[in-house]
Amino acid sequence: MPGHLFAELASGGGSAAAVAFLEQGERARRLLLLRTLLKRVRDVRTPLPGATSAWKVFKEAAERAPEPVEGLLLAPTTGAWIAHLLRRLHGTATGPPLWAEAARLNSLAVAASLYAGTETSLRVALDDGALHLPGLGLARLPDGAPGVGAGRAGTRAGVMTLSGPDRRGRPITLTCRPAPVPVDRSGPEAPVPPPLRTFTDPVPADPGAPGWHPLRTLTHAAPDGPVAIPLEDLDPYRDLDGPVPPARLDHDEAVAWQRLFDEAVAILAGADGAGPGRLDPAWIRSVVPWARTALLPPPPPDVRVSASSGDAYGAMVVSRPSSALALAEALVHEFQHSKLAALIHLFPLLSDDRAERFYAPWRPDPRHLTGLLHGAYAFTGVAGFWRDRLADPEYAGTAAYHFALRRTQSRLVVRTLLSSGRLTAAGRALVTGLARTLDGWLREPVPEPARTRARTAAALHRTEWRLRNLLPPPGGAAGHGPQERSVPPEARSGGGSAAPDDLRFRSDRASWPDVRTHLFGVPPAEPRTPDEHLAAGDPAAAFDGYAKGLEREPGDPHLRAGWIVARAALEPGPAARRALARPELLLPPPPPAG
Repeated sequence: MPGHLFAELASGGGSAAAVAFLEQGERARRLLLLRTLLKRVRDVRTPLPGATSAWKVFKEAAERAPEPVEGLLLAPTTGAWIAHLLRRLHGTATGPPLWAEAARLNSLAVAASLYAGTETSLRVALDDGALHLPGLGLARLPDGAPGVGAGRAGTRAGVMTLSGPDRRGRPITLTCRPAPVPVDRSGPEAPVPPPLRTFTDPVPADPGAPGWHPLRTLTHAAPDGPVAIPLEDLDPYRDLDGPVPPARLDHDEAVAWQRLFDEAVAILAGADGAGPGRLDPAWIRSVVPWARTALLPPPPPDVRVSASSGDAYGAMVVSRPSSALALAEALVHEFQHSKLAALIHLFPLLSDDRAERFYAPWRPDPRHLTGLLHGAYAFTGVAGFWRDRLADPEYAGTAAYHFALRRTQSRLVVRTLLSSGRLTAAGRALVTGLARTLDGWLREPVPEPARTRARTAAALHRTEWRLRNLLPPPGGAAGHGPQERSVPPEARSGGGSAAPDDLRFRSDRASWPDVRTHLFGVPPAEPRTPDEHLAAGDPAAAFDGYAKGLEREPGDPHLRAGWIVARAALEPGPAARRALARPELLLPPPPPAG
């Protein structure tokens, strides 16, 4: 990789040229893995012809229509399928009959033939009478036989004829012209249009054939022309791991996604350049909606679920929020993960023993070093996203808080990574680049109220994390107040993110909700709970509320964390710093006398 492109990526950003380099690396990796897979599936017992015939069809289609067929090869779901099937062949994953999963290569070949307009006939695997065509949609035979079975797909000039048994074992046929369609914003879905490519060979086809479910795309107008991003709710490998059944969004939900995506793209377009937090939506390879097929229940304002995988570059699983700002932030966050995963495929960045013992400010659980690196890279991009919103009057107040919070948290994790002794030369160069970006941002002014709320939210998360995950050292006396213990060495160095070998983790630890990070984004006008009083800048009222809560529930980690942080705000000094450094050493405060 040219040095200037690596430097762009190490800063947390990356130009179009840097992203294109990562995509080429992913292409090379995809081909290597596919070659390995083709060798391994030769010995799989199957009722279908071997992989050689399907690969031949795929190659012929690529010669005639290289761009769309290349898109099939580089699609996130293709990467997820290859990785999952290799894990199955190594005995580390499970799924449906192995031959049926291997037969996705036949489905890819059929899809490639349709894109290219070539003529072929291939045996394919059917699941309840359905055949998924990557990048195109789902064909389902009316009254198709249940379970996994075999059928045949014939293609000619962009038209497919699918045949297989019905529930009684009799042959049944479906003819359609497969093509993806943009989300229809105006009303019920229109009939499936013909492919963009025009074929002169007139073959009868019914574009609106019952049983054909086209892949829908999120579209937007880019400077170089319209861009269509799959809204992937059909592909069995969209979930970034093992196969899952289709979960078709209803029409209103798909329209809601398109409208929200339009607004998110408009937000992202407000910042130009290659800095951290900048994202060209055309780089996204697919958006996978998570866990909703209708408008109800009302979506929350923040993104509750977002995920990505190094096997599926450019894909992101996202639960739809009600806010375009939250969606734009999630798209930036997940693409940061894709960039880093692609870098890890090119360079060994660290030596990780995978022991989960490090504090991550955005997680409820201890993390290994690779997870820390991913978090630092993703949230540096998120900090940059909020920094770009500071000058926008519509978002400035919220942006100042989130920028202050994420720059501080990311720098804490970067310090842990640099002090771990586990980074390779390339890894140290990458993390040093992140540190340089964050150090510059830490010198930038942020309004004091937002900065104070960010520091309080960061302290609350770290305090509660330690209370929920750590035990005091064996034989160490705990006290009821901050004055009982001295500051441990790792805490003096800046926040206690390091993970000394003597940390003892609780055996009963479990996931817990971080309800404070977003609560502190905007101070409540009429605070009622202790958290709200603390967010509003009234630590005295918050302290009283936490103390009363602890009288009822003395062991509650959420209340204890709030009590410690509120008390530190009221009585700053060495004792407060000791309490914040090692809150797990403190017992709950004693109940009032009498």
